[in-house]
Amino acid sequence: MRKPADWMAPSDDRILELIREFGNLTPTAIEDLGGPSAGHARNRCPKLAEAGLLERISRGLYGLTEEGEAYLDEELDASELAPVDE
Repeated sequence: MRKPADWMAPSDDRILELIREFGNLTPTAIEDLGGPSAGHARNRCPKLAEAGLLERISRGLYGLTEEGEAYLDEELDASELAPVDE
């Protein structure tokens, strides 16, 4: 079972899963692929990047990090990551 951090939103797992499945994505692409709304993803992706689960490739484009992979594979407890401002 994945161990999310207290600051994580329920939709964060879906965002991470879509980026793992499809590669680097924008918030609009996340919505188009069945994830949360682009507006919500636009707010969450920077938080996930701040925590080290995503990396900002360029403006509005995000990719999965090794930590993000480890979290999705249940090998990383996200509560052990540096806290993120909500």
